[in-house]
Amino acid sequence: MARPAYLLNLGATPYMEAWDLQRSLAAAVSQGAIPDTVVLLEHPPVVTLGRRTDDGELHVPAGAEVEVVETNRGGKSTFHGPGQLVAYPIFDLNRHGRDVKRYCRDLEESVIRTAAAFDVKATRIEGLTGVWLESPPRKLCSIGVHISRWVTTHGYALNVDLDPAPFTEWITACGLEDAAFTTLAREAGREVTVDDVRPAATAALEEVFDLRLEELPADSGPDLWPQPTHERLAPA
Repeated sequence: MARPAYLLNLGATPYMEAWDLQRSLAAAVSQGAIPDTVVLLEHPPVVTLGRRTDDGELHVPAGAEVEVVETNRGGKSTFHGPGQLVAYPIFDLNRHGRDVKRYCRDLEESVIRTAAAFDVKATRIEGLTGVWLESPPRKLCSIGVHISRWVTTHGYALNVDLDPAPFTEWITACGLEDAAFTTLAREAGREVTVDDVRPAATAALEEVFDLRLEELPADSGPDLWPQPTHERLAPA
């Protein structure tokens, strides 16, 4: 039987506000105060640097209107911006097998199923994280996670309809030289918006993780479920 969980659909949310929200939710999930929770949103332009980011990956031109944030997620550098659906699953992996590799593969599977809803055949490529299209290889979705006390934060960023230039012009995205990046709209050959993709992404996460997501009102924004002790309970 599918396990009840929460869904929080947000619009454009500054990166640091979303990170604070994730930490609050992670504390609540770790305490058993709330069930597994998925946050779907977009970010204003931001480059995030994972724990494995190397010197030289960042080459944002002077004057570019983009925030740069060092994060605690795994992986290297990536770009977020409008036209990209970002999913932050806040899951207690005690309920999902306590297997980090499996969790990442399941995230990829959920994105592959989301793309299939738009007749786009996405896949994995051996040795590379994220979700790709082949012949030639081009990246559709980046994945980077953080896990503390078996509770997950961060997640995936699915390129729906945005200019992929920042992935190659502003950073060496994911540490991959000469990687090509693509979007769901480009591969589908038609207009696709982030709002079009939210229902398919929700359904795919439900199927893969055996959840029944209940959407919550987002009126409270990032102040939902304030947890003043979250830094002690679920440290970054």
